[in-house]
Amino acid sequence: MRNFSRLITNEWIKLFKKTTFAVPFVLMFVVTMVVGYVMRTYNPEVADSVTDFTASIIAREGLGQIVAILAIIGTAGVVSKEHSQGTIKFLLIRARSRSEILASKYAAVLIYGLTLVAFTLGSALVAGTVWFGVSGGDTTFSDILLSSLYLYVYTVVYMTLGFMVGILTKSTGATIGIALFATTIDRIIISKAFYKYFLFPNLDLGAYENGAAPMPGMTYTFSVIMLTAYLLLFLLIGFSVFRRRDVA
Repeated sequence: MRNFSRLITNEWIKLFKKTTFAVPFVLMFVVTMVVGYVMRTYNPEVADSVTDFTASIIAREGLGQIVAILAIIGTAGVVSKEHSQGTIKFLLIRARSRSEILASKYAAVLIYGLTLVAFTLGSALVAGTVWFGVSGGDTTFSDILLSSLYLYVYTVVYMTLGFMVGILTKSTGATIGIALFATTIDRIIISKAFYKYFLFPNLDLGAYENGAAPMPGMTYTFSVIMLTAYLLLFLLIGFSVFRRRDVA
């Protein structure tokens, strides 16, 4: 376990040392501050307090999709760059198995996504306090934490999709392109019964908060099962290919 923790730490250090590491965090702070200012100036009735503002920011319809996109870009090269830079051979000659090495990379990806979601939540709380104050509003902190969990799930699904694509294509550009294309079409709803088994209509668990479902026949439990199945499928494909790939 200690050796696996060291592998995760090593992968996190690789992400941290990237010159662009801080960009998504700075961008999210600036964007939340600007959005708060614009809302307070031109549409103040949208939020009555910091909690209302924060809940609107971390929803998928708020800045949630931007968080997922930044997480995809930030972690797209975690596997593919090992191939393009030729470091994959040195990585695989270690005593650790390929599965352990890939699992440590995936763990670092999950930590990156969690860090970005938590930072966005903190930025929204700061911006909301500055522009809307701390009193008033109907949203509770429990609602905010639940929305943050939904945003993390949404982000993890896309990061896992990008993780798999990075393994299959060995290309950072293809990973970003395919994952970003998916985010641009994930709100499309096809009014056919079979479509509820696709990934996209199940992505936003927050859609069930108001008692509504993205499509007829869908429930919260159904979407959780579908998301779990897709995540396992992405990981199964990624690990299977990575374990069998010839890097000689």
